[in-house]
Amino acid sequence: MKKLVATAPRVAELKDYTDREINSNEVKIKVEFAAPKHGTELADFRGTTPFIDGKFDEEWRVFTERGEDEPRGIEFGDLALGNMFVGTIVEKGADVTEYEVGDRVCSYGPIKETQIVNAVDNYKLRKMSKEASAKNAVCYDPAQFALGGIRDGQVRVGDNVVISGLGAIGLLAAQFARLAGAAMVIVCDPIEKRRNVALENGADLALDSSSVDVGFEIKKATGKRGADVVIETSGNYHALQQAIRGVAYNGNVAVVGWYHECLGGLNLGREAHFNQPNIIISRACSEPNREYPRWSFERICNTCWDMLAKGLLKCENIVDPVVPIDKAAETYMSIDRNPSNSVKMGVEF
Repeated sequence: MKKLVATAPRVAELKDYTDREINSNEVKIKVEFAAPKHGTELADFRGTTPFIDGKFDEEWRVFTERGEDEPRGIEFGDLALGNMFVGTIVEKGADVTEYEVGDRVCSYGPIKETQIVNAVDNYKLRKMSKEASAKNAVCYDPAQFALGGIRDGQVRVGDNVVISGLGAIGLLAAQFARLAGAAMVIVCDPIEKRRNVALENGADLALDSSSVDVGFEIKKATGKRGADVVIETSGNYHALQQAIRGVAYNGNVAVVGWYHECLGGLNLGREAHFNQPNIIISRACSEPNREYPRWSFERICNTCWDMLAKGLLKCENIVDPVVPIDKAAETYMSIDRNPSNSVKMGVEF
């Protein structure tokens, strides 16, 4: 059987593997569809994640350097690539009672032909109907962070909302903003394909961030007021600067993107100093949630799955391109180097 791995920074390959025996609390799943995560996962693939030489100390809540005798955070050679999958249970352990052989399910895991997953008290393993869209299902993870950004940004009925960055998270955040009652949804991204998807899914205005002054265009579109809320998903400091430039006085900027060290593009001595934006770092899976105890990551997950299952979110044009497993490695590397023809990659088995 085949799985997609990184054998070196920015090098993807298909490798053979053999499954182990499942444990009593596990199920084995034959995979039909899978997808990677283009933000955080690409940082691992490129070897730019801070977890290679650093680690986050949960007790002190700070990053510290790994000791010389400690393993690195990322080891290439057999580094699994992929984020979510859909498939059918073909074997179950003796302690599994909520699932049966033949059930169609969705969960987290790398891009490979089979998966072995804990199936006891695991809310991240989701049942699906035979007719449910696999493309919708693999958008479960980005939907969680999109919803987290919308809630942290405090989008309200009548707000003018900007979504900066139109990967899967941004495209879903634009839909959430509309569902939350936004009066105007403005999106911005340098990739035309992604702007067009956002417009197809209900955005009011799409700005090409590579050719216009985004912040000023936001002010023009909102009668000089600026956006009530900006959801910044790109992880680009130039985009964050434009978000601060385009947000209304005392408006909210929810920072959802996975950022790295700032080497330019951000200047807090300009609009930020005068307009006093509220810059909110948003990470849906951090616990306790900002709205604890009413909201938790589990509640965010449950809400997203329910909305995807009901068809309230459009994902068919977000998962593109879709390729067979034997083209997965070359497509993955192509998207890394030139994302202009892609939104979120899907893999068929």
